[in-house]
Amino acid sequence: MKKVVCFGEIMGRLSPQGFMEIVQADDYSLTFAGGEANVAVAVSNLGSKAKFVTKLPDNDLTRHALRVLRGYGIDVDDIVIGSGRFGLYFVEKGASQRPSKVLYDRAYSAVSLAEPSDFDWKAIFDGCDWFHFTGITPALSDNLAIICEQACRAAKEKGLTISCDLNYRKTLWDSRKAGRVMSRLMKYVDVCIANEEDAEKVFGIKAKDTDINSGKISLQGYKEVAEELQNRFEFQKVAITLRGSLSASDNTWSGMLYADHRMYTAKSYNIHLVDRVGGGDSFAGGLIYSLMNGYDHQKAIEFAVGLSCLKQTTEFDFSQATLKDVENLISGDGSGRVQR
Repeated sequence: MKKVVCFGEIMGRLSPQGFMEIVQADDYSLTFAGGEANVAVAVSNLGSKAKFVTKLPDNDLTRHALRVLRGYGIDVDDIVIGSGRFGLYFVEKGASQRPSKVLYDRAYSAVSLAEPSDFDWKAIFDGCDWFHFTGITPALSDNLAIICEQACRAAKEKGLTISCDLNYRKTLWDSRKAGRVMSRLMKYVDVCIANEEDAEKVFGIKAKDTDINSGKISLQGYKEVAEELQNRFEFQKVAITLRGSLSASDNTWSGMLYADHRMYTAKSYNIHLVDRVGGGDSFAGGLIYSLMNGYDHQKAIEFAVGLSCLKQTTEFDFSQATLKDVENLISGDGSGRVQR
């Protein structure tokens, strides 16, 4: 069975009940989340093996998080325990015209203080087939940018396929530094994953005839974005999620995959959102699972979009969808009728 390694930060997610705003809430639920951890959970729930690698502090939050990850079948044997704190973030769900908000409290987290000597990548990658990271991880510290490059180099030497979700976060770094650091890492990447804005924010590549705020999406514009990314960095494949934000409650959702000089597009879903945070990560997880398991390009993009559509109808970051759930949706059963 194929196995993916995901490297990044896992945080505690604190969410007010229902649609309450942070300024009015006095009751929060605690779950766990993080770009790469979300991908690992999505892949494991589909039936493939997943390993999550990070650095965490020696405290009860870490022990709780490890139990949760193990409960999803994630290999956590290479997680490093050391100094620092457990990062947190707060998610306030939007509704209608009020947008969702995310507030981070992750400064001085254990993984942001990690040293290159913390990780033995050659040993970590033994018996593995795929390595995934996002642009969030190298943005957390200069050391993590170095560690990501060391991991990519070791993965390449071991013959793993490498994917990266650009995941630009303006609260962590500016576009200039992101472009400089990520350009250095992209030479190792086989599959580049991005959303509607990442290529522009990180590499200055903007889709023509597109306005994400009005929900106007130009497939030809994103095909040209993918072509330019592939030409610049020699990616084997480029995948882009396509979200039309009609409101905080309703989005259109699709995606495209550019491979072998051809664009493959998935059907578009109209989603009444339950929780959109983690939607892009589940897309990445679905794409990794499908490509790792030999799906052709058209089915791979349909599968990734279908999985991420289902995730956005589920509370919190982790996808709960099984292989059967996704297969049922992409085969045409999107009615939402009660299953008895």
